[in-house]
Amino acid sequence: QALVDPMNLEEKLLFFQTLVDIGFKEIEVGFPSASETEYEILRTLIEKNFIPDDVTIQVLVQAREHLIRKTFEAIRGAKNVIVHFYNSTSTLQRKVVFKTDMQGVINIAVEGAKLIKKLTDEETAKSGINIRYEYSPESFSGTEIENSILICEKVMEVLEPTPEHKLILNLPNTVELATPNCYADQIEYFSRHIKNRDSIILSIHPHNDRGTAIAATELGIM
Repeated sequence: QALVDPMNLEEKLLFFQTLVDIGFKEIEVGFPSASETEYEILRTLIEKNFIPDDVTIQVLVQAREHLIRKTFEAIRGAKNVIVHFYNSTSTLQRKVVFKTDMQGVINIAVEGAKLIKKLTDEETAKSGINIRYEYSPESFSGTEIENSILICEKVMEVLEPTPEHKLILNLPNTVELATPNCYADQIEYFSRHIKNRDSIILSIHPHNDRGTAIAATELGIM
């Protein structure tokens, strides 16, 4: 995602094929709206049939209209896709980056979810593409836990997950702001208090700035 020397097309194709050969069935392939290189890598995977029918690719996108639309252009022709969208929710990001309150960042997430659902319906009608959803309240570990739950439930109201068609909720320990035990406590509280728990998959998303990502993952899963 942010290598000092980013992978070129050949390197990324080799990496993708290696993951397929190992047996991965869900593979995040990039951020196609972030650069022309990322866009072209995804188009190459799709147009040259590098993606097996039983493998789902995942694409990452900020909850911003022009980036979402570009992402849906990029996935056209794929069979199985997870659209992973996010916006930051932390107290610091709200104050410094967005200059808004919690309702302001909820609005960003909800509008993004509405557009993604609309574009999904359009693409499904045209091509029969199978699209699943994933949402991240970025900087989850720096957000008040009740606000993390609130924004995810507002996204769920739009996307309407069910036990048969679950929404992935991805909870990042962005820049490893929390120690492993605190992150695990946040995960546990979220899991116990989120509505319709049987309609979501909780996804652990550690960072390694402290060097304790494995511990955070193990404790979070426990």
